[in-house]
Amino acid sequence: MRQAAKRVETTLSQALAQPTSGAEKLFAAMRYAALGPGKRLRPALVYACGQALGGRAFDPASCDAAAAALECIHAYSLVHDDLPAMDDDDLRRGRPTCHIQFDEASAILAGDALQTAAFELLLASSTESALKLNLLQELAVAAGGRGMVAGQAIDLDAVDKTLDLAHLERMHRLKTGALIRASARMGALLGGADCGQLQAVTRYAEVIGLAFQVQDDILDVTADTATLGKTQGADAARNKPTYVSLLGLDGAREKLDGLHGQAIDALAQLDGETRLLRQLADYIVQRSH
Repeated sequence: MRQAAKRVETTLSQALAQPTSGAEKLFAAMRYAALGPGKRLRPALVYACGQALGGRAFDPASCDAAAAALECIHAYSLVHDDLPAMDDDDLRRGRPTCHIQFDEASAILAGDALQTAAFELLLASSTESALKLNLLQELAVAAGGRGMVAGQAIDLDAVDKTLDLAHLERMHRLKTGALIRASARMGALLGGADCGQLQAVTRYAEVIGLAFQVQDDILDVTADTATLGKTQGADAARNKPTYVSLLGLDGAREKLDGLHGQAIDALAQLDGETRLLRQLADYIVQRSH
């Protein structure tokens, strides 16, 4: 993850290094959002899947643009998620949120610009044209109204409402899972995955994406604000449905263990070296923030 973070941060630093004249504040806000502290899980998945499928011939540089594009989309989603009209958060990754550090208008524009920067990065890459189109399609579908944004809309509409487990899972498969799924699939495509391999990677990504959210819900009630880097108990304060509220803490932990097992089973369908993917699955369910 450290190696993935270093590569993607170098790519993003270069991409955001030269602000448009007169838009210096905008670029400062973009850099603040994209280059601040973070796990870089999505880029790590891109590189790990590329390596697992590409074998000895895999070149990490082939994944740099896709990894940076995914981090741009993720960063933009967090900036907008924190806005007063959305979750209205003051703290993200242990720092003031973008609209607190700058202002609300700058945060909105920074999110907008990071979203389009993702597609600029992919378009400017040296990836072969047909593969580039596949990557663009993966990212566009995952990020938009049939993916992450749809999940965000469902999440906002669920405040003060009761969702059953099936509807909660559907929301998080979109809001959190869609971009994690795209990260794994884009890495696998860059590694030359065939249809069977891509199917196994997709299944793996779908269950770790859900596991990520289950662990988030657990941490929201078991960790403190300093460890989380965001406000502890925020979901309960907003009366949002969570896995803990529906299943209880023990039930949520049991759900998490089951998802982890499903991820390992999915990796068993791959012939390549999957050690890094196994470790990422372990990290997702064991992380403390």
